[in-house]
Amino acid sequence: MTVEFLPAWFLPGPHLQTIWGRMTRPRRLVAFRREAIETPDGDELVLDHLDAPATAEHPVHFVLVHGLEGSSYSVYMQGVLAHIARRGHIATAMNLRGCARDPRNLSLMIPNKRPRFTHSGASGDFDFVLRTLAARHPRARFAAFGASLGGNMLLKWLGENSGQSIVRAAATLSVPFDLGAGSRHLERSAAGRFYTSSFLATLKKKITRTASLFPEVRTRVDIARMQASKTFWQFDDAATAPLHDFLDASDYYRRSSSIHFLGRIDTPVLALNAVDDPFLPMEILPLAERVASPTVDFRTTPVGGHVGFVSGRAPWRCEYWAEELAVNWMLERA
Repeated sequence: MTVEFLPAWFLPGPHLQTIWGRMTRPRRLVAFRREAIETPDGDELVLDHLDAPATAEHPVHFVLVHGLEGSSYSVYMQGVLAHIARRGHIATAMNLRGCARDPRNLSLMIPNKRPRFTHSGASGDFDFVLRTLAARHPRARFAAFGASLGGNMLLKWLGENSGQSIVRAAATLSVPFDLGAGSRHLERSAAGRFYTSSFLATLKKKITRTASLFPEVRTRVDIARMQASKTFWQFDDAATAPLHDFLDASDYYRRSSSIHFLGRIDTPVLALNAVDDPFLPMEILPLAERVASPTVDFRTTPVGGHVGFVSGRAPWRCEYWAEELAVNWMLERA
């Protein structure tokens, strides 16, 4: 369903919508209490709990998952957390493996304790975090939010766990749905190649660091081919797939793309996307809507970019339409 979103007049086009927040928004809107929990395979997941009083009469516990190379300090995560705090609810921001930032210096990432990092299909990590929190708070009402890669992971988990009763409502923002199609789409334009090179620059450093800490990585990852990669497919084929037990990039995309799980979801989900999202091929969004179950509420805007949706009358008075809508939608159903 197409919905009305009034983009900021000073941010025409998908790319300004996409990059504006990352360039201008604060990364410390809320305070955190940090916790590290050990995973079953001996790694560590860093959780940042919203450090604010729960003043709502019946507080909901939100669990948030960021996008590729993001963290709990990503501007969209901070924006959603700020809305949750203002409404008096509880939140936990999950940092995917190898993505947690050092609070003293947000340019520094905290390294893994195992020879792996995160990927779009790592729904097992989300499952572990969610069930850990649910065991601690058996009477809590949970809602879940995921952006981009984190949204893909959340939708995959919801499809894998039909009949689950922990998460009462969920919302996703700018999910690519089909990882292979998204990868090919980004190869076709100069802007897509720019976005890709930006992500690959940090991903390559992460793999190189992992290989220096865990020599066995070099027996699984072709470091030279990984360093030479210029597309997501090349990088994922050289590094992501072998490091996480996929046959190749195609196998990784097939087994991890949320589009294959949408039909099994029976939890109320709001899926927010923009038609002009530079990460999403135009043909994938209508296909995702066709195969999804009726519990997935697709809201599509003609413009908005990737995790953008910036409105407002002036550059110093911006509003982030999708973030507030997502929080309100979940609260109505959780």
